[in-house]
Amino acid sequence: MSESVYRILDASLNRVGEGLRTLEEYARFVLDHPAHSATGKQLRHDLATAAGRLSKVRLLSARDTAGDVGTTIGLDSEASRESVTVVVHAATQRTGQSLRCLEEYGKCIDVDFAADIERLRYVFYDWSARLGVIAESGHADRGASRRKCIRDARLYFLIDAMSSDEALASHVAALADAGVDVFQLRDRSASDRTLYRRSLAGAKAAGEAGALWVVNDRADIAAASNADGVHVGQDELPIGAVRGVVGPDVLIGVSTHDVDQATEAVRGGADYIGCGPVFAGRTKSFDAYVGPAFLSDIVALDLDIAAFAIGGIDAGNVRSVIDTGCARVAVTGALRDADEPTAAARALKAMLSGK
Repeated sequence: MSESVYRILDASLNRVGEGLRTLEEYARFVLDHPAHSATGKQLRHDLATAAGRLSKVRLLSARDTAGDVGTTIGLDSEASRESVTVVVHAATQRTGQSLRCLEEYGKCIDVDFAADIERLRYVFYDWSARLGVIAESGHADRGASRRKCIRDARLYFLIDAMSSDEALASHVAALADAGVDVFQLRDRSASDRTLYRRSLAGAKAAGEAGALWVVNDRADIAAASNADGVHVGQDELPIGAVRGVVGPDVLIGVSTHDVDQATEAVRGGADYIGCGPVFAGRTKSFDAYVGPAFLSDIVALDLDIAAFAIGGIDAGNVRSVIDTGCARVAVTGALRDADEPTAAARALKAMLSGK
């Protein structure tokens, strides 16, 4: 009987490994999503660790592919897949069922192995549900496009609500043409209604110019105005709660002030981070500034998401930022207070692009 159990475990381990890899490839190459890709990789690692509790010799000895009656049983529905969404659904079902088989039959051989699989199974359920929501929503392409844009971005500008929708839209169009890749609407003095109207105008103008539009703190306004993203600080809503409001295809950025916060943001599913404050700025005052050394630490982490240096950065000190290996910056006063904002944007973008 134990040989039959090992045969079941061997087949189920293979099915789970194949299913996890199928879903990880979806997260990596279709969604272009670092956090979901990392979760898939971690699940495969955890599966291998759990399998290490079992005798590899017993598993391989029990394998009998030629004598497996299941290899000759097939369904017409398995011969083709209508879409990537169907592939994701099939892999999810196959993997979840096989994990349950591993857990139940594993109890006959090693209770610690079964306990490991149970823990892995619950992590898988959560991860696969998130992937399934994205696949079923049909937003995978839009989310992937936004994540590619944020990775390619170099110059990020924090913009206030300005005097009117038209003034903001015109300013966004001009600065995007001058090289600004991302705009973040931040104006704590504006009413919710004004922020909503400006965000509608800004999102439209940025989209037409090929730039991204992000809303500061307010996930509700970001979702309502079809913004590309929302940026939160350490004291605002956690990433999971923000994701519940904006959905799977909207970017989430997080402000970080030390390495621990940066790594936690990545683990939590942030699409990009702001790193600072690097220098004393004209907009906000802080008790302490992290300086370029913090940026060097962030670069050394080799994160899978974009990291933007922020805080007092302008043409006079951006070189010290670039020298750390960080070639993405977020600015406010450097453009807002410039005599010629478009010229200032072009100059910064040229330096960030190594020109």
